[in-house]
Amino acid sequence: MKTNDYVKYVTQQFVSYIDKPKEIRKQTRKQRKDEQAPFSNRWFGILPIALMLLIKRSRKH
Repeated sequence: MKTNDYVKYVTQQFVSYIDKPKEIRKQTRKQRKDEQAPFSNRWFGILPIALMLLIKRSRKH
């Protein structure tokens, strides 16, 4: 991708974002935040999930 193409793409994205009403932008931002993985998974990957499942399994038996 050439620099000119990249600048054109970024400009188009920015303009389309600014053209949306404020309420829709807030709603989109909130929806994206709700869909994110939990903090521990984002920062540490699958390790916290594996440990949690291991602890649950050991408590069961």
